[in-house]
Amino acid sequence: MSKPKIVVLGAGYAGLKTMRELTKSLSPEEADLVLVNKHNYHYETTWLHEVAAGTINPNQARFMISDVINPNRVRLIYDAVVEVKQEDQRVILENGEITYDYLVIALGFESNTFGIKGMEENAFAIVDIDSSREIREHIELQFAKYKTDEHAKDSDLTILIGGAGFTGIELLGELVEKVPKLCKKYDVDRHKVKIINVEAMPSILPMFTKDLVSHATQSLEDRGVEFRLGAAIKECSEDGFVVGDDNELIEAGTVVWTGGVTGSSVLTESGFELTRGKVTVNGDLRAPGYDNIFILGDCAWVMDEEADRPFPPTAQAAMQHANTCARNIKALLDNEPLETFIFDDKGTVASLGTTDGIGTILSGTELKGKAAAAMKKVVDNRSVLLLGGPKMLLKKGKYRPF
Repeated sequence: MSKPKIVVLGAGYAGLKTMRELTKSLSPEEADLVLVNKHNYHYETTWLHEVAAGTINPNQARFMISDVINPNRVRLIYDAVVEVKQEDQRVILENGEITYDYLVIALGFESNTFGIKGMEENAFAIVDIDSSREIREHIELQFAKYKTDEHAKDSDLTILIGGAGFTGIELLGELVEKVPKLCKKYDVDRHKVKIINVEAMPSILPMFTKDLVSHATQSLEDRGVEFRLGAAIKECSEDGFVVGDDNELIEAGTVVWTGGVTGSSVLTESGFELTRGKVTVNGDLRAPGYDNIFILGDCAWVMDEEADRPFPPTAQAAMQHANTCARNIKALLDNEPLETFIFDDKGTVASLGTTDGIGTILSGTELKGKAAAAMKKVVDNRSVLLLGGPKMLLKKGKYRPF
């Protein structure tokens, strides 16, 4: 009798953690394990804003999959997923296909522009290492060209960020630290550089209390950020954002959209029923109607039945999905009952640069300033430890002082 084949699609927080847990709970005799990922590395998604701003090296935010997953135990396939054929239990890849008995879809997110005209064509988005590095290089190019290009305008130095959620605000926190260094490097007057955040809602970071939001807003404004809150973006042109009822054009040399994400388009191509780009999974994390397909991380809406809304799609939630998923696959193989996912909320922390931040941890304790910044590094280091182990933590962990 052949062993069951368990295929995990994606090596982000949910996918990589699932595979690490499966290698611990299943012996080689119990199942064949396959991990499919577009790249041969995992990257820390919650560090991408630092890569985009240029405050950390891209290599710090990623590590090789083969360094934490034994290729002799798990078959590693580096290819892009095109479609899942559920009826045939096949996954179509760009360069081939693979069959499965049990499937875990953890393909992460894609940028969601909500249909704003020109946004996809004219704005950068933080979605992976390459896109983040492209932003970093573009910003530096604008500074480098400013003194040498006779056609350069002051607005070329403006950095325009659309969206005041987690990614947008954390990116602002890194930019206010990076811009003075770029000004010094390229002999540019700091007062000529504008960092503008545009948000349709009347406030930033709606998941935090008013006190913490006030701290974050004031901290960023004190360091040079201009907020345009309650300003709906009608269009993104080559020159910047068109906002408000009077169609004001905010010109910028660098435009970055951080206003929304959706699950992988593979879900659409594969015919799953979607709600705002994600699959609303059962309590055991399986896709409705499929006993052998689990969907995790940014591809899944996992409902909080008490609150009647999905749990937040965070990195900590994705890794908790992975733990439940691995145990449930083991239960299926052993003909045992499956468990329902229960989210253990350990809190939320947002960085505002190296020495500042805001957060709510454990039972609601609020942090701000250096205490929150220190806790953010603890959170980031814990993620590396859980995914890569102690050796990877020593290699990639954040230890820079205040």
